[in-house]
Amino acid sequence: MPNVAPLILTTGEPAGIGPDLCIHLSDYLVHQPVVLCGDIELLRQRAQLLGKPVLFHHESEPIEDSRSLAVRHVSTISPVHCGCLNVENVPYVINMLSLAASDTLDGKYAGVITAPIHKGIICEAGGELASFKGHTEFFAQQTRVKLPVMVLGNKSLKVALLTTHLPLKAVANAINTRLLRDVLTIIHQDMQRYFTSGRFPKIGVCGLNPHAGESGHMGREEIEIINPTLDALRTSGLLVSEALPADTLFVEQQMKHYDIIVAMYHDQGLPVVKSQGFGECVNMTFGLPIVRTSVDHGTALSLAGTDNMDCGSLKCAIEYAKKMTRF
Repeated sequence: MPNVAPLILTTGEPAGIGPDLCIHLSDYLVHQPVVLCGDIELLRQRAQLLGKPVLFHHESEPIEDSRSLAVRHVSTISPVHCGCLNVENVPYVINMLSLAASDTLDGKYAGVITAPIHKGIICEAGGELASFKGHTEFFAQQTRVKLPVMVLGNKSLKVALLTTHLPLKAVANAINTRLLRDVLTIIHQDMQRYFTSGRFPKIGVCGLNPHAGESGHMGREEIEIINPTLDALRTSGLLVSEALPADTLFVEQQMKHYDIIVAMYHDQGLPVVKSQGFGECVNMTFGLPIVRTSVDHGTALSLAGTDNMDCGSLKCAIEYAKKMTRF
């Protein structure tokens, strides 16, 4: 039986394109099991600025017009101006995300979809937010998960990251047997849960070094850490490859053999998947007790309040969330 709880879509940084994307997609959204989360007056003002006759109603109110979009209202703190970040509205953004996480955990919503936020302005708020890393880590904290896994996908490719927002010089030291085992186990479980209908997924794994270490001549991480761990996982039943050179693993003839590819670090995998369909990619978080998807782009402050934007990634994020929640 399909879910009866709707999905919740957080509208993101108020000065960015998140509200605009929802407005531009209104004809699509009105037919989707989606509730917007944000300031209803901000949405109305942005629709007026864009010249779009979009109707909004509070989620708890009866629907008077079938073309109206439901909104879980959260109030902004300061006036919002397109393209102008304001640290005073950081608590508004955090409130949206916290509400979406807690209510989804409680079953009020089937999953969370997120429009882009601006990590820099959130960090500027200081205090506990000074080290804010992004949606992925925030939702892990809110759901008490120690190890979230970032995955980006499009129609032809899914890429998971072993490490996420680390400086390149810190990547090698971060890779260890436990991390590899735990991340690959999460990927194995959630690919079955969401995409392969219980079939064990085929997982391709990139090496860390060029040519996957070239038998130790270009680095020994593959010999000493990565391949021994992959061997143990294969023995336990997981369908994981050995460490393979990334420059050939992402070639179509190779990657077609796998349901998902695991990159060792952020810029080893994400440029590939984004280059194959930027605007059609979806950011997913594996390892959470809730479904969470997002767009593959940022706040695009210079485009807020204009008609010059591509809504494709948000639409894909909604469709992925529907698939993952069995709508």
